[in-house]
Amino acid sequence: MAVSPLVHPPQPSLSSPHKRQPPSSQQTSSNGTPSGAPLSAAKPILPLPRQDPSSSTTPPPSLTLDPIEQMNELEKRKYVKGRKLGEGTYANVYLGHSRSDPTSLVAIKKIKVQAQYNDGLAPDAVRELKHLQELRGHPNIIQLYSVFSSKDQNLNLVLEYLPLGDLEMLIKDVDRVRYGAGDIKAWMGMLTRAVWFCHENYVLHRDIKPNNLLIAADGEVKLADFGLARGFSDPGWRMTATVITRWYRPPELLFGARHYSGAVDIWSVGMVFAELIIRTAYLPGNTEVEQIALICKQIGTPTEDNWPGVTQLSQYTVPSEVTPVWGKEAYMGRFGAVGSEGVDLLVKTLALDPKKRITAREMLEHRWWRTEPKPTRKEDLPRKSGGGEEKMGADLKRRNGVLEGEDRGSKVARKLDFGAMK
Repeated sequence: MAVSPLVHPPQPSLSSPHKRQPPSSQQTSSNGTPSGAPLSAAKPILPLPRQDPSSSTTPPPSLTLDPIEQMNELEKRKYVKGRKLGEGTYANVYLGHSRSDPTSLVAIKKIKVQAQYNDGLAPDAVRELKHLQELRGHPNIIQLYSVFSSKDQNLNLVLEYLPLGDLEMLIKDVDRVRYGAGDIKAWMGMLTRAVWFCHENYVLHRDIKPNNLLIAADGEVKLADFGLARGFSDPGWRMTATVITRWYRPPELLFGARHYSGAVDIWSVGMVFAELIIRTAYLPGNTEVEQIALICKQIGTPTEDNWPGVTQLSQYTVPSEVTPVWGKEAYMGRFGAVGSEGVDLLVKTLALDPKKRITAREMLEHRWWRTEPKPTRKEDLPRKSGGGEEKMGADLKRRNGVLEGEDRGSKVARKLDFGAMK
Protein backbone atom coordinates (compact mmCIF):
# COMPACT_ATOMS: atom_id res chain seq x y z
CA MET A 1 0.00 0.00 0.00
CA ALA A 2 1.50 3.29 -1.08
CA VAL A 3 1.88 5.94 1.56
CA SER A 4 2.20 9.62 0.70
CA PRO A 5 4.63 12.00 2.47
CA LEU A 6 3.81 12.53 6.10
CA VAL A 7 2.30 15.58 7.69
CA HIS A 8 3.25 17.19 10.99
CA PRO A 9 2.35 15.01 14.00
CA PRO A 10 -0.48 16.27 16.19
CA GLN A 11 0.51 18.00 19.42
CA PRO A 12 -0.43 16.34 22.71
CA SER A 13 -4.08 16.83 23.53
CA LEU A 14 -4.86 19.39 26.20
CA SER A 15 -8.00 17.53 27.16
CA SER A 16 -8.68 15.54 30.28
CA PRO A 17 -6.08 12.89 31.17
CA HIS A 18 -8.92 10.39 31.14
CA LYS A 19 -9.23 10.59 27.36
CA ARG A 20 -8.25 7.33 25.72
CA GLN A 21 -5.13 7.11 23.62
CA PRO A 22 -5.19 4.93 20.49
CA PRO A 23 -4.19 1.35 21.41
CA SER A 24 -0.53 0.58 20.77
CA SER A 25 -1.50 -2.53 18.85
CA GLN A 26 -2.96 -0.42 16.05
CA GLN A 27 -0.53 0.43 13.31
CA THR A 28 -0.30 4.17 12.86
CA SER A 29 1.99 6.43 10.93
CA SER A 30 4.04 9.13 12.61
CA ASN A 31 1.32 11.73 12.07
CA GLY A 32 -1.23 9.75 14.04
CA THR A 33 -3.24 8.69 10.98
CA PRO A 34 -3.87 4.96 10.42
CA SER A 35 -1.05 3.32 8.45
CA GLY A 36 -1.86 3.18 4.76
CA ALA A 37 -4.37 6.03 4.95
CA PRO A 38 -4.23 8.62 2.16
CA LEU A 39 -2.04 11.51 3.24
CA SER A 40 -1.67 14.86 1.52
CA ALA A 41 1.77 16.31 0.93
CA ALA A 42 1.80 19.03 3.57
CA LYS A 43 4.51 21.14 5.08
CA PRO A 44 4.73 20.91 8.88
CA ILE A 45 2.50 23.37 10.67
CA LEU A 46 4.74 25.49 12.83
CA PRO A 47 3.52 27.64 15.69
CA LEU A 48 3.60 31.35 15.11
CA PRO A 49 6.75 33.05 16.39
CA ARG A 50 6.36 34.06 20.02
CA GLN A 51 7.56 37.44 21.12
CA ASP A 52 10.15 37.56 23.90
CA PRO A 53 8.54 39.57 26.73
CA SER A 54 11.92 41.11 27.49
CA SER A 55 12.34 42.40 23.92
CA SER A 56 12.76 46.15 23.61
CA THR A 57 9.93 46.22 21.02
CA THR A 58 7.42 44.93 23.58
CA PRO A 59 7.49 46.88 26.84
CA PRO A 60 6.50 44.84 29.90
CA PRO A 61 2.94 45.29 31.16
CA SER A 62 2.30 47.62 34.05
CA LEU A 63 3.46 46.36 37.40
CA THR A 64 0.10 47.43 38.80
CA LEU A 65 -1.58 44.49 37.08
CA ASP A 66 -2.07 41.21 38.93
CA PRO A 67 -0.24 38.11 37.56
CA ILE A 68 -3.22 36.90 35.50
CA GLU A 69 -3.70 40.33 33.96
CA GLN A 70 0.00 40.52 33.21
CA MET A 71 -0.10 37.17 31.41
CA ASN A 72 -3.10 38.32 29.40
CA GLU A 73 -1.38 41.60 28.50
CA LEU A 74 1.77 39.79 27.38
CA GLU A 75 -0.28 37.47 25.18
CA LYS A 76 -2.24 40.35 23.67
CA ARG A 77 0.92 42.28 22.79
CA LYS A 78 2.24 39.42 20.70
CA TYR A 79 -0.24 40.31 17.94
CA VAL A 80 -1.15 43.42 15.99
CA LYS A 81 -4.80 43.80 15.01
CA GLY A 82 -5.38 45.18 11.53
CA ARG A 83 -8.38 45.87 9.33
CA LYS A 84 -11.79 44.37 9.93
CA LEU A 85 -12.73 41.38 7.75
CA GLY A 86 -16.25 40.87 9.06
CA GLU A 87 -18.66 42.31 11.59
CA GLY A 88 -21.63 40.62 13.23
CA THR A 89 -23.78 40.81 16.34
CA TYR A 90 -21.89 37.86 17.84
CA ALA A 91 -18.31 38.53 16.77
CA ASN A 92 -16.02 40.72 14.69
CA VAL A 93 -13.14 39.29 12.68
CA TYR A 94 -9.90 41.17 12.02
CA LEU A 95 -6.81 40.53 9.98
CA GLY A 96 -3.75 40.51 12.23
CA HIS A 97 -0.13 39.47 12.36
CA SER A 98 2.56 38.49 14.82
CA ARG A 99 4.30 41.55 16.23
CA SER A 100 7.69 39.87 15.86
CA ASP A 101 7.02 38.76 12.25
CA PRO A 102 4.57 40.87 10.19
CA THR A 103 4.49 38.17 7.50
CA SER A 104 2.86 35.69 9.93
CA LEU A 105 -0.80 36.54 9.30
CA VAL A 106 -3.62 35.51 11.65
CA ALA A 107 -7.36 36.01 11.94
CA ILE A 108 -8.44 37.53 15.26
CA LYS A 109 -12.01 36.66 16.19
CA LYS A 110 -13.34 39.04 18.81
CA ILE A 111 -16.32 37.40 20.53
CA LYS A 112 -18.55 40.04 22.06
CA VAL A 113 -19.85 39.90 25.62
CA GLN A 114 -23.32 38.34 25.66
CA ALA A 115 -25.50 40.08 28.24
CA GLN A 116 -27.96 37.17 28.49
CA TYR A 117 -25.30 34.95 30.06
CA ASN A 118 -24.18 35.43 33.66
CA ASP A 119 -20.48 35.32 32.83
CA GLY A 120 -20.94 37.10 29.49
CA LEU A 121 -19.65 34.14 27.46
CA ALA A 122 -21.99 32.03 25.32
CA PRO A 123 -21.75 28.24 25.80
CA ASP A 124 -20.89 27.71 22.15
CA ALA A 125 -17.87 30.00 22.53
CA VAL A 126 -16.72 27.91 25.49
CA ARG A 127 -17.13 24.73 23.41
CA GLU A 128 -15.18 26.19 20.52
CA LEU A 129 -12.31 27.25 22.75
CA LYS A 130 -12.23 23.96 24.67
CA HIS A 131 -12.23 21.67 21.65
CA LEU A 132 -9.82 23.73 19.56
CA GLN A 133 -7.38 23.48 22.45
CA GLU A 134 -7.91 19.73 22.67
CA LEU A 135 -7.49 19.16 18.93
CA ARG A 136 -4.72 21.63 18.13
CA GLY A 137 -1.88 20.43 15.95
CA HIS A 138 -3.78 18.50 13.29
CA PRO A 139 -3.25 19.93 9.79
CA ASN A 140 -6.92 19.58 8.82
CA ILE A 141 -8.41 21.31 11.86
CA ILE A 142 -8.32 25.08 12.15
CA GLN A 143 -5.50 26.10 14.48
CA LEU A 144 -6.01 28.18 17.62
CA TYR A 145 -2.77 30.04 18.32
CA SER A 146 -3.73 32.14 21.33
CA VAL A 147 -6.53 33.55 23.49
CA PHE A 148 -6.71 36.88 25.31
CA SER A 149 -9.30 39.30 26.59
CA SER A 150 -9.54 42.98 25.75
CA LYS A 151 -10.38 45.96 27.99
CA ASP A 152 -14.10 45.57 27.29
CA GLN A 153 -13.90 41.92 28.48
CA ASN A 154 -14.47 40.57 24.98
CA LEU A 155 -12.72 37.27 24.25
CA ASN A 156 -10.24 37.27 21.35
CA LEU A 157 -9.34 34.02 19.59
CA VAL A 158 -6.20 34.14 17.45
CA LEU A 159 -6.82 31.68 14.62
CA GLU A 160 -4.82 30.70 11.58
CA TYR A 161 -5.36 32.82 8.49
CA LEU A 162 -7.39 30.96 5.82
CA PRO A 163 -7.70 33.32 2.85
CA LEU A 164 -9.31 31.06 0.22
CA GLY A 165 -12.82 30.93 1.64
CA ASP A 166 -14.58 27.60 2.08
CA LEU A 167 -15.51 24.50 0.13
CA GLU A 168 -19.05 25.76 -0.42
CA MET A 169 -17.68 28.58 -2.61
CA LEU A 170 -16.01 26.09 -4.94
CA ILE A 171 -19.03 23.78 -5.13
CA LYS A 172 -21.45 26.56 -6.01
CA ASP A 173 -19.29 28.35 -8.60
CA VAL A 174 -20.14 25.93 -11.41
CA ASP A 175 -19.35 28.42 -14.17
CA ARG A 176 -15.78 29.32 -13.15
CA VAL A 177 -14.52 26.45 -10.98
CA ARG A 178 -13.86 23.07 -12.58
CA TYR A 179 -12.73 20.03 -10.62
CA GLY A 180 -12.53 16.28 -11.10
CA ALA A 181 -12.36 12.95 -9.27
CA GLY A 182 -8.76 13.51 -8.11
CA ASP A 183 -9.70 16.84 -6.55
CA ILE A 184 -12.72 15.33 -4.79
CA LYS A 185 -10.50 12.54 -3.46
CA ALA A 186 -8.01 15.07 -2.07
CA TRP A 187 -10.71 17.14 -0.33
CA MET A 188 -12.43 14.05 1.04
CA GLY A 189 -9.11 12.75 2.37
CA MET A 190 -8.53 15.98 4.29
CA LEU A 191 -12.05 15.98 5.72
CA THR A 192 -11.91 12.31 6.70
CA ARG A 193 -8.57 12.71 8.47
CA ALA A 194 -9.97 15.66 10.45
CA VAL A 195 -13.04 13.67 11.51
CA TRP A 196 -10.89 10.63 12.37
CA PHE A 197 -8.74 12.78 14.65
CA CYS A 198 -11.82 14.25 16.36
CA HIS A 199 -13.28 10.80 16.99
CA GLU A 200 -9.97 9.36 18.21
CA ASN A 201 -10.06 12.10 20.85
CA TYR A 202 -13.72 11.39 21.61
CA VAL A 203 -15.03 14.64 20.14
CA LEU A 204 -18.15 14.84 17.98
CA HIS A 205 -18.20 17.85 15.65
CA ARG A 206 -21.97 17.74 15.04
CA ASP A 207 -22.12 20.33 12.25
CA ILE A 208 -20.03 19.15 9.30
CA LYS A 209 -20.99 20.91 6.07
CA PRO A 210 -19.15 22.60 3.16
CA ASN A 211 -19.09 26.11 4.63
CA ASN A 212 -17.44 24.80 7.79
CA LEU A 213 -14.54 23.53 5.68
CA LEU A 214 -12.20 26.50 5.25
CA ILE A 215 -9.29 26.56 2.80
CA ALA A 216 -5.75 27.64 3.67
CA ALA A 217 -3.38 29.49 1.34
CA ASP A 218 -1.62 26.23 0.44
CA GLY A 219 -4.90 24.50 -0.47
CA GLU A 220 -5.27 22.49 2.76
CA VAL A 221 -8.88 22.09 3.94
CA LYS A 222 -9.52 22.87 7.61
CA LEU A 223 -12.52 21.77 9.67
CA ALA A 224 -13.87 24.76 11.61
CA ASP A 225 -16.81 25.85 13.81
CA PHE A 226 -16.77 23.67 16.91
CA GLY A 227 -19.66 25.52 18.55
CA LEU A 228 -21.84 22.37 18.58
CA ALA A 229 -19.02 19.94 19.35
CA ARG A 230 -18.99 17.83 22.49
CA GLY A 231 -17.17 14.91 24.02
CA PHE A 232 -18.69 11.44 23.87
CA SER A 233 -16.41 9.30 25.99
CA ASP A 234 -19.33 8.25 28.24
CA PRO A 235 -21.84 6.21 26.22
CA GLY A 236 -24.46 6.72 28.94
CA TRP A 237 -24.77 10.46 28.46
CA ARG A 238 -28.00 11.72 26.94
CA MET A 239 -27.32 14.23 24.18
CA THR A 240 -29.56 16.60 22.26
CA ALA A 241 -30.95 15.52 18.90
CA THR A 242 -31.18 19.13 17.68
CA VAL A 243 -27.71 19.33 16.17
CA ILE A 244 -26.25 19.22 12.65
CA THR A 245 -27.69 21.46 9.94
CA ARG A 246 -30.80 19.77 8.55
CA TRP A 247 -29.48 18.83 5.08
CA TYR A 248 -26.57 16.98 6.70
CA ARG A 249 -28.47 15.51 9.67
CA PRO A 250 -28.67 11.70 9.94
CA PRO A 251 -31.98 9.85 10.35
CA GLU A 252 -31.32 8.80 13.97
CA LEU A 253 -31.28 12.47 15.02
CA LEU A 254 -34.37 13.24 12.94
CA PHE A 255 -36.07 10.40 14.84
CA GLY A 256 -35.06 11.92 18.20
CA ALA A 257 -32.15 9.68 19.28
CA ARG A 258 -30.50 10.89 22.49
CA HIS A 259 -27.67 8.36 22.57
CA TYR A 260 -25.43 8.34 19.51
CA SER A 261 -21.83 8.10 18.37
CA GLY A 262 -19.43 9.31 15.69
CA ALA A 263 -21.78 7.80 13.12
CA VAL A 264 -23.71 11.10 13.09
CA ASP A 265 -20.61 12.89 11.75
CA ILE A 266 -20.01 10.15 9.17
CA TRP A 267 -23.47 10.69 7.68
CA SER A 268 -22.63 14.39 7.32
CA VAL A 269 -19.32 13.47 5.65
CA GLY A 270 -21.27 11.31 3.20
CA MET A 271 -23.58 14.21 2.40
CA VAL A 272 -20.60 16.48 1.73
CA PHE A 273 -19.13 13.72 -0.48
CA ALA A 274 -22.36 13.53 -2.50
CA GLU A 275 -22.54 17.32 -2.78
CA LEU A 276 -18.98 17.52 -4.11
CA ILE A 277 -19.91 15.07 -6.86
CA ILE A 278 -23.24 16.52 -8.02
CA ARG A 279 -22.42 20.15 -7.02
CA THR A 280 -25.71 20.67 -5.24
CA ALA A 281 -27.10 19.53 -1.90
CA TYR A 282 -28.17 15.88 -2.16
CA LEU A 283 -31.13 16.01 0.26
CA PRO A 284 -32.18 19.68 0.68
CA GLY A 285 -35.25 19.33 2.89
CA ASN A 286 -37.05 22.51 3.93
CA THR A 287 -38.47 20.95 7.08
CA GLU A 288 -37.69 17.91 9.21
CA VAL A 289 -40.72 16.16 7.73
CA GLU A 290 -39.47 16.79 4.21
CA GLN A 291 -35.95 15.75 5.20
CA ILE A 292 -37.21 12.36 6.41
CA ALA A 293 -39.26 11.95 3.24
CA LEU A 294 -36.20 12.68 1.06
CA ILE A 295 -34.10 10.16 2.96
CA CYS A 296 -36.79 7.52 2.50
CA LYS A 297 -37.11 8.27 -1.22
CA GLN A 298 -33.43 8.67 -2.15
CA ILE A 299 -31.78 6.19 0.25
CA GLY A 300 -34.52 3.90 1.56
CA THR A 301 -37.18 3.73 4.24
CA PRO A 302 -35.85 2.86 7.72
CA THR A 303 -37.67 -0.24 8.97
CA GLU A 304 -37.09 -2.93 11.57
CA ASP A 305 -35.74 -5.17 8.80
CA ASN A 306 -32.86 -2.85 7.79
CA TRP A 307 -32.46 -1.09 11.16
CA PRO A 308 -33.45 -3.14 14.21
CA GLY A 309 -34.92 -0.97 16.95
CA VAL A 310 -35.59 2.10 14.81
CA THR A 311 -39.33 2.06 15.49
CA GLN A 312 -38.59 2.50 19.21
CA LEU A 313 -37.09 5.95 18.68
CA SER A 314 -39.37 8.63 20.13
CA GLN A 315 -40.00 10.55 16.89
CA TYR A 316 -39.98 7.69 14.40
CA THR A 317 -42.48 8.44 11.65
CA VAL A 318 -42.05 7.59 7.97
CA PRO A 319 -44.24 7.75 4.85
CA SER A 320 -46.67 4.84 4.49
CA GLU A 321 -45.15 3.84 1.15
CA VAL A 322 -41.98 1.87 1.93
CA THR A 323 -39.02 2.33 -0.43
CA PRO A 324 -36.42 -0.47 -0.49
CA VAL A 325 -32.88 0.53 0.50
CA TRP A 326 -30.90 1.59 -2.56
CA GLY A 327 -28.02 -0.64 -3.58
CA LYS A 328 -24.69 0.43 -5.01
CA GLU A 329 -25.86 0.10 -8.61
CA ALA A 330 -28.67 2.58 -8.02
CA TYR A 331 -26.09 5.24 -7.04
CA MET A 332 -23.81 4.69 -10.04
CA GLY A 333 -25.88 6.71 -12.47
CA ARG A 334 -25.70 9.90 -10.44
CA PHE A 335 -22.43 9.48 -8.53
CA GLY A 336 -20.38 7.37 -10.93
CA ALA A 337 -17.86 10.19 -11.53
CA VAL A 338 -15.85 8.90 -8.55
CA GLY A 339 -15.78 5.34 -9.87
CA SER A 340 -17.17 2.11 -8.52
CA GLU A 341 -15.00 2.16 -5.39
CA GLY A 342 -15.89 5.79 -4.66
CA VAL A 343 -19.59 4.95 -4.89
CA ASP A 344 -19.01 1.98 -2.58
CA LEU A 345 -17.52 4.32 0.02
CA LEU A 346 -20.40 6.78 -0.39
CA VAL A 347 -22.99 4.06 0.14
CA LYS A 348 -21.25 2.92 3.33
CA THR A 349 -21.31 6.45 4.79
CA LEU A 350 -25.06 6.65 4.15
CA ALA A 351 -26.10 3.38 5.81
CA LEU A 352 -29.43 3.98 7.56
CA ASP A 353 -28.52 1.97 10.66
CA PRO A 354 -25.76 3.94 12.47
CA LYS A 355 -24.30 0.66 13.77
CA LYS A 356 -23.72 -0.47 10.17
CA ARG A 357 -22.30 2.88 9.03
CA ILE A 358 -18.59 2.92 8.24
CA THR A 359 -16.27 4.59 10.78
CA ALA A 360 -13.73 7.32 10.03
CA ARG A 361 -10.86 4.85 10.54
CA GLU A 362 -12.47 2.36 8.14
CA MET A 363 -12.98 5.16 5.63
CA LEU A 364 -9.25 5.91 5.65
CA GLU A 365 -8.53 2.24 5.02
CA HIS A 366 -10.98 1.95 2.10
CA ARG A 367 -9.58 0.80 -1.22
CA TRP A 368 -10.93 3.89 -3.06
CA TRP A 369 -7.85 5.87 -2.01
CA ARG A 370 -5.60 3.42 -3.87
CA THR A 371 -7.46 3.55 -7.17
CA GLU A 372 -6.85 5.96 -10.04
CA PRO A 373 -6.87 8.89 -10.19
CA LYS A 374 -4.65 9.63 -7.22
CA PRO A 375 -5.59 12.56 -4.95
CA THR A 376 -4.56 15.90 -6.41
CA ARG A 377 -1.66 17.62 -4.65
CA LYS A 378 -3.03 20.35 -2.43
CA GLU A 379 -0.94 22.98 -4.24
CA ASP A 380 -2.70 22.02 -7.51
CA LEU A 381 -6.26 21.96 -6.19
CA PRO A 382 -8.76 24.34 -7.83
CA ARG A 383 -9.25 27.60 -6.02
CA LYS A 384 -11.53 30.56 -6.43
CA SER A 385 -9.83 33.87 -7.15
CA GLY A 386 -11.16 36.81 -5.15
CA GLY A 387 -13.66 36.94 -2.34
CA GLY A 388 -11.93 34.34 -0.19
CA GLU A 389 -10.85 36.76 2.52
CA GLU A 390 -14.31 38.27 2.79
CA LYS A 391 -15.85 34.78 2.90
CA MET A 392 -13.48 33.81 5.70
CA GLY A 393 -14.57 36.88 7.63
CA ALA A 394 -18.22 35.98 7.06
CA ASP A 395 -17.68 32.37 8.13
CA LEU A 396 -15.83 33.29 11.33
CA LYS A 397 -18.07 36.17 12.42
CA ARG A 398 -21.28 34.13 12.52
CA ARG A 399 -22.21 32.62 15.82
CA ASN A 400 -20.89 29.10 16.16
CA GLY A 401 -23.35 26.33 16.84
CA VAL A 402 -26.42 28.07 15.41
CA LEU A 403 -28.05 25.85 12.82
CA GLU A 404 -28.80 27.68 9.60
CA GLY A 405 -32.47 28.32 8.92
CA GLU A 406 -33.61 26.60 12.10
CA ASP A 407 -35.05 27.91 15.34
CA ARG A 408 -33.32 25.77 17.94
CA GLY A 409 -35.31 27.41 20.72
CA SER A 410 -38.70 26.42 19.39
CA LYS A 411 -40.70 24.23 21.75
CA VAL A 412 -43.52 23.60 19.29
CA ALA A 413 -44.00 19.89 18.63
CA ARG A 414 -43.75 19.05 14.96
CA LYS A 415 -46.74 17.53 13.23
CA LEU A 416 -45.67 14.79 10.87
CA ASP A 417 -48.07 14.88 7.96
CA PHE A 418 -46.53 13.18 4.94
CA GLY A 419 -49.82 13.23 3.09
CA ALA A 420 -49.64 17.01 2.76
CA MET A 421 -46.34 16.67 0.90
CA LYS A 422 -47.78 14.72 -2.04
